[in-house]
Amino acid sequence: MKKITIGEAARQSGVKVPTVRYYESIGLLAAPSRSEGNQRSFVPADISRLAFIRHARELGFEIEAIRTLLTLQDDPNQSCASADAIAKARLIEVEQRIRSLMALKAELETMVEGCGHGRVDQCRVIEVLADHGQCRHSHH
Repeated sequence: MKKITIGEAARQSGVKVPTVRYYESIGLLAAPSRSEGNQRSFVPADISRLAFIRHARELGFEIEAIRTLLTLQDDPNQSCASADAIAKARLIEVEQRIRSLMALKAELETMVEGCGHGRVDQCRVIEVLADHGQCRHSHH
C-alpha cells in the first residue's frame, strides 16, 4: 500500500498540516506509522477520514459530535439512530442561527432605511447602536 507524507495527506484531504497533527493529538485520527526517518506515513483510509472530518467541520459539527460519528462509521453494522440524532441536533442549531440572522438582518435594514445620510447627530444607525432598548429583536 502506498504511503503518503503529511503534506500530501493535507493536500489530498483539504486539511492543513497543523490541523492533521491536531486531529491526531486528540484521537480523531489514529497515529500513522512512521518512516525510518520518523516521518508520518499515511494511507488512503487516513485521507478519507481527514476529508470526512473536514466536511463535518465545514457543516459546523463540534469535535465531540464528529468523534461519535467516526465511531459509528468505524462500526457500520449498528443502527444509524445516533447519527440521525446528531444531524437533527445540528439542524436545530442551524435553524436557530438562521432565525437569529434574519432578526439581525431586519434590524440592520431598519437602521439603514432610517438613516437620512445627514449628520451623525441624526444618524439612525448611531442612535440604535447607542440605545439597545430601541432594538426590535433580541439577540443571543
